[in-house]
Amino acid sequence: MPDALTLTKFEIRSSDGGPPIRGDVRVRAGHRPTAAVVICHGFKGFRAANFFPSLARAVAAHGFAAVSFDFTRNGVGSDGVDFSALHLFAEQTHSRNVDEIRQVLDAVCSGILVPRKPRRIGLFGHSRGGGEAILAAAEDSRVDALVTWAAIADVASRWSEEHVATWRSGGAVHVENTRTKQMMPVGPDYWRDYEANRERLDIGAAAARLSAPWLIVHGDADATVPVDEGRALFDVAGEDAELLMIEGGDHTFGSRHPYPGATPELRTAADATLEWFGTHLT
Repeated sequence: MPDALTLTKFEIRSSDGGPPIRGDVRVRAGHRPTAAVVICHGFKGFRAANFFPSLARAVAAHGFAAVSFDFTRNGVGSDGVDFSALHLFAEQTHSRNVDEIRQVLDAVCSGILVPRKPRRIGLFGHSRGGGEAILAAAEDSRVDALVTWAAIADVASRWSEEHVATWRSGGAVHVENTRTKQMMPVGPDYWRDYEANRERLDIGAAAARLSAPWLIVHGDADATVPVDEGRALFDVAGEDAELLMIEGGDHTFGSRHPYPGATPELRTAADATLEWFGTHLT
């Protein structure tokens, strides 16, 4: 039988006085890991969605402390499941998310969240969370290994001139959540943040600066973040980067929410991820 896992919930006070960063730490029962992996969800995501709990359990079973968390403006309410806080979703920015990743890294590296202060740190991100993980890892030398799945390669090209005009006029752009059918507002501060921090939020430039070993995973059937973005990231990455293309893999490698179990594509991505962290964090 596999080793039992323990799950501990945590809250970190937000640096801007807003809602706290909420998350989970999973470890093997009775184990004191020497390395931790921080797991970042993407746009319209949350730590309990889709494959994230399964991935966190697999990371913990592999002998690491698995630290997953919700960005404070992901729109999920206090139940951690429903998008009942769309007023917070409207306040999201990339800079805030990168800052929150670094807050979680601070808490992990200090030993506050995990059984003991880790010697090595891994960072994982999916989709927009992948792009933000790249930005955070480029800023933070404590990241010893990075894995991204279906990561975005840039910010600006995702939005039309009409979207930008709406933001510049002070309005919100609404995007559909295809699962819940909610129209989710992205407020004008999102674009103001990008325009004020273009250099910091240049994902391609951050990718070129990365020194940590980096596994780039992308499905060749991804209709949400095209596979060319994975290739673009690999083209600018350093010698310690590898690109894994998953044949037939879509944006979530065939998995859905509620999570029905792993697909072959997801297993391939997860196995490669665990092998990568196992190689570079031990």
